[in-house]
Amino acid sequence: MIHKGVEYTVTAVAPGIWKWQFRIGDKVVTGKTEARLNLLAIRRVQLRIDRELKKAERE
Repeated sequence: MIHKGVEYTVTAVAPGIWKWQFRIGDKVVTGKTEARLNLLAIRRVQLRIDRELKKAERE
């Protein structure tokens, strides 16, 4: 999936546990989140991408 030009993945690891990953430039960011719905997990990753883009903009 793509959010603001950043490609990311969200994968179910276990019921209610989602693993995600995205890359901004040379930096790869990975993590896990707990959410019952995949759309909630996706939204959380999109918010994280927004924060990382804002942080990269300041640097």
